[in-house]
Amino acid sequence: MRMQATATKRADDRDEPERARIGPARRAVSVVGAPERHQNEGHGRRLTLAFEALDGFPALSESRSRLLAVISKDNVATADIVGAVESDVALIIAVMRLANETARQGERIETVVAAVERLSPEAVQATASRVRTFDFFERTNGWETAPERFRLHALATQQAADRLAAEVGYENRDRLTVTSLLHDVGKLVLVHAYPGYVAQVQAEVATPEKRLHRERRELGVDHALVGGVLARRWGLPASIATVIERHHNADVPGEAALVRLADMLAHYAHGAPVSPGEMLSCARLLGLGPAELRRVMYELPNGPSQRQRLVDPCPLSGRELGVLQRLAEGKVYKQIAHELTLSTSTVRTHLHNIYGKLGAVDRAQAVLIATERGWL
Repeated sequence: MRMQATATKRADDRDEPERARIGPARRAVSVVGAPERHQNEGHGRRLTLAFEALDGFPALSESRSRLLAVISKDNVATADIVGAVESDVALIIAVMRLANETARQGERIETVVAAVERLSPEAVQATASRVRTFDFFERTNGWETAPERFRLHALATQQAADRLAAEVGYENRDRLTVTSLLHDVGKLVLVHAYPGYVAQVQAEVATPEKRLHRERRELGVDHALVGGVLARRWGLPASIATVIERHHNADVPGEAALVRLADMLAHYAHGAPVSPGEMLSCARLLGLGPAELRRVMYELPNGPSQRQRLVDPCPLSGRELGVLQRLAEGKVYKQIAHELTLSTSTVRTHLHNIYGKLGAVDRAQAVLIATERGWL
């Protein structure tokens, strides 16, 4: 039976077999390229092989190199590891899968922050080392230009989603980072399953909604539904899989609506066609009117947000932090001692402890480290 155009409601924690949720193509088309008598079998087989192929989806070589360089540093901050992982979809997939595989019973890892905290730096390093890589100047066997296109659109969507989250006051921005970066992962399945997918479905100049309808018409399934199935196969939480699965649904509010609008904004920022009516309708689900949407559209091309990630707990005591704060203000030992009612020797002792905890060699480096990590 052909898959219905919209996903049916499911219990959040139910991981249904993909065969019950992906039907055969309605008709044999040139995208599928299989003989009519093998249509149903070929369709399912192609998708199964594509799911398996995604285990080898490559990361940008520069992204992996930067992550490995960050982890090799002494006293590396969790926020730095998180930022490096979040720079690439393949790295996110690898780290999130490992964290959920090793999670305690009933524990679900929804964010890269939680995944990095769950794993040791050595485990993240080993996982990243096993991820395949691609480079723009070297073609990637089996994927052609998919990694570049996918990564650029994913990052643009994540940037737009984070900007929208700030506008509407959405709090779970770390999970939104994951869902917005992985929202189109189903397209990678379709690209691998059907060699003609890009030319016959995605190359057409059309809005995201029209492309989705073309997928359903030609393949009997769409990339959002396929992406949700893939996320479940990977063992990712239902909260992530459901957003991926529903991010093109017109009447679904919350995080799925944030990702949907962010996806449209990413297309808009790249000069691709979008529907003004669909954008406004989705924005209203989030409590945004035309004025707020115009502001976001104007600001997006100006670069990524500079949201500070307060991930690492501050290792300094309240007294040590007070000493360092005054040191950052340019005050000398006597001034600090007077303000805190301490002796100058006690101030020196606090500074010695501060240097040791932060791995700093002098006051300037200590102030810099504490400032970068959001403790000052």
